Amino acid sequence: MSRDHTKEATAAPGSAHDADAPFLELLARGAAAEAYDRPVLLARAEGADGGRIAALEHAKVLALRVRSEIEGRRRREAELSALFETAHDLAGPRDVDAVLQAIVQRARSLLGTDIAYLSLHDPARGDTYMRVTEGSVAARFQQLRLGMGEGLGGLVAQTARPYVTDDYFRDERFRHTTTIDAGVRDEGLVAILGVPLTLGPQVIGVLFAADRRARVFEREQIALLASFAALAAAAIDTANLLTETRSALAGLERANEIIQDRSAVIERASDVHDRLAELVLRGGGVHDVAAAVSEVLDGTVRFEESAPADALETSRADGHAVRHRDDWIAAVAAGGELLGALVLRGQPGLDPVDQRTLERAAMVTSLLLLARRSAAEAEQRVRGELLDDLLEARDRDPRLLRERAARLDADLDATHVVLAARLDAPAPDADQEAAARRRLWAAASHLAATRHGLAASRDGGTVLLLPLGRGDTATGLARRTALHLGTAVHEAVTVGASAPVRGLAADPDTVVAAYAEGRRCLDALRLLGRSGDGAAAEDFGFLGLLLAGERDVAGFVERTVGGVVAYDERRGTDLLRTLDAYFAAGMSPARTKDELHVHVNTVAQRLERIGRLLGDDWQSPARALEIQLALKLHRLTAAPSAVAMPVPSAPSS
Repeated sequence: MSRDHTKEATAAPGSAHDADAPFLELLARGAAAEAYDRPVLLARAEGADGGRIAALEHAKVLALRVRSEIEGRRRREAELSALFETAHDLAGPRDVDAVLQAIVQRARSLLGTDIAYLSLHDPARGDTYMRVTEGSVAARFQQLRLGMGEGLGGLVAQTARPYVTDDYFRDERFRHTTTIDAGVRDEGLVAILGVPLTLGPQVIGVLFAADRRARVFEREQIALLASFAALAAAAIDTANLLTETRSALAGLERANEIIQDRSAVIERASDVHDRLAELVLRGGGVHDVAAAVSEVLDGTVRFEESAPADALETSRADGHAVRHRDDWIAAVAAGGELLGALVLRGQPGLDPVDQRTLERAAMVTSLLLLARRSAAEAEQRVRGELLDDLLEARDRDPRLLRERAARLDADLDATHVVLAARLDAPAPDADQEAAARRRLWAAASHLAATRHGLAASRDGGTVLLLPLGRGDTATGLARRTALHLGTAVHEAVTVGASAPVRGLAADPDTVVAAYAEGRRCLDALRLLGRSGDGAAAEDFGFLGLLLAGERDVAGFVERTVGGVVAYDERRGTDLLRTLDAYFAAGMSPARTKDELHVHVNTVAQRLERIGRLLGDDWQSPARALEIQLALKLHRLTAAPSAVAMPVPSAPSS
């Protein structure tokens, strides 16, 4: 549409300047958005030519864009001013109730809602209560107490995420209760937005903005309310810190007495430090460390590979031992990897110094485990070198390959499956990505060693060669491997598997082809949105046939959607993406325009053009299925990793 406007503007010099005038006047007097249609309607009524109308339409779009930008800047200025004033309140000696009241008032004013309110968690009663309301007219609503997990506020508190409902009483995402619904009904609320107040990982309350009519809250409004919530949490945190400071000052009176009581505990800590140092020097094991700490702490300490997940994760994140019922748990971790835990049984009243002793023992345990792992990694490297030779050095002597495999307890004459594994979550930086890949390789190498297979790091991921058990399938092995590796590294791992292969020592090309097939399956899983899963070519139906062997993928894509691809290339249009979005939206033009952020008329025009390119029956079930498959194959063959697929190149998109 923008190209046609350009041509018409060129054909009628000066018309664009004439068209700008009425809209500049509207901008100058701050007219409503509806007024910008009048010049166009007036020109149509006067019978103006197409060029004049097109110029007016173009000028209207630009004027509305300028108007929207001006309004956005004014709104952002007001928001920043309110946030600055609130931050200034926090810096002063104002009472916390006055600060919270000001926050709720400003949030209501800037979001333009009928009511705003703030609820806080009551630890003593285990529920939440209304702390501040602005614009409320119903007494029952102002006195509401919400149990944890009840209402929209309970959903926000549980998930620590903002939630919005356009129609409260029709929304089934949260648990409705008679008490809460009655209060909301008294207030006449319909649309409600709630954002969490958080201190660290803990949700201490919820800030709400609500209207007595249906309303859609924009993303910017949600972000603004979240900013106010952060300031409210800071005000509460400041008040809590003042209370804690007063308590700490009162506790200083007992400091001398406490220090005297610590002398015996410090002696025990010194004793265990000496014992642990001796254990490390003479090459002691993990269980020796547990036994030494048990003697010093007068309890039972054991190393366990698994422990209660919540306590273990808290200990790993904080670096301290944590209490779990009557036990104490200290995570044994290295480089972000969880190796297990030291568990002290039956000592609920552990002294803080003894707690640090347990934590120090956990650190020593991690060092011993890493030392043991370094020896295991030497064997893993040997396994990786053998697999690298199978993939790269195809002229190796089969007899030597079999002998090397036998020394690693692997049998190259057995039936195997080649698996390509890769982490899915993107790392924040290169160092963390490298660490994640090392953890994946370590987990894969351990799995290969226990399964009499091989593993190596390759192409940004890991490749495994595992024997296939009697009655097992490549699909089953891929899924179990994805689950095992994902559990080991605490991240989603996607695994693509080849079909079963034999005679690997005699014909190394078999390993190369099987690895390529596994990589194609891996790429297909990720493109189809099945990250964290495992699959072989047999799982993909017709697509699996293409993944497992050489097929004319490019020809199929060309015959099915080649006209659309070629049209986009010639004209610089976006019909292919429109077609993809149309099917993803359930063939609904209304939802398609939301996905593409264009007018529904634009979607209709593009679909009409697609129909002329593909034929009148392109939306019939059979044709639609073919077109959707062709779109997926087009993306697959165009993906950067698809260079490993033995198929001709598809037309560029």
